[in-house]
Amino acid sequence: MSTEPTVSKPRGRGVYLLPNLLTTGCLFSGFYAIIAAVDGNFERAGIAIFAAMLFDTLDGRVARLTSTESAFGKEYDSLADMVSFGVAPALVTYQWGVKRILEYGLVWGRIGWLAAFFYCACAGLRLARFNTRTSADKRYFEGLPSPAAAGIVSAFIWTSSEWHEPGLTGLIIAFLVTACAGALMVSRFSYNSFKQVNLEGPVKFATFIAVPLAFVAIAASTPTSLLVVFGGYAVAGPISWLYRRLRRSHRSPPASPAG
Repeated sequence: MSTEPTVSKPRGRGVYLLPNLLTTGCLFSGFYAIIAAVDGNFERAGIAIFAAMLFDTLDGRVARLTSTESAFGKEYDSLADMVSFGVAPALVTYQWGVKRILEYGLVWGRIGWLAAFFYCACAGLRLARFNTRTSADKRYFEGLPSPAAAGIVSAFIWTSSEWHEPGLTGLIIAFLVTACAGALMVSRFSYNSFKQVNLEGPVKFATFIAVPLAFVAIAASTPTSLLVVFGGYAVAGPISWLYRRLRRSHRSPPASPAG
């Protein structure tokens, strides 16, 4: 008896919308962070940027799980990332620091907005490089990912917004943090992407304990804990590079004397 071939039902059109709706949530969060910074509410601006990071994490995972990845979605995601992790952190820093630093002179004000623009330009370059390098090792990122850089800047401003008068030293530190985050985005340092982590497999007991403790720390002091997490991730790249250089220098045999 002949059997008819099984015809797969076409996917509902809604499933194709889901990843792009999440990307829109990322874009909206970045836009709201800018509005909140203009209104002087830097706590809400920091929360909005971290909300954008959550949406950015979900849209790619949902697209892969539902097999709805597309060239359109990739381009849309990149544009949303530029707004949420490039433009928004730069403008939040500008709104928080430049108005204050202008009190110390016009030169300091120019240095402040140049640091903010430098970060924004580095974010654009980082995203362009990421989009054009498809054959790279998926286990590592080349340069600090733009969401992590945005996390450092927004967490620092979120923490610093509690200062009533940061003073010139605090303002300089803020713009140095912003500029360094931008420079790390376009660096050649390698950063673990954590894409090889198996969430379904067994984990070490220390990891099982560390994850709940991390959530408790973030709940107790959210901006400070996030600054420590993303700051530690940022400095891991240069430290790993220096460690590998030192190991290679110790392993290389000394040159034999001529004669």
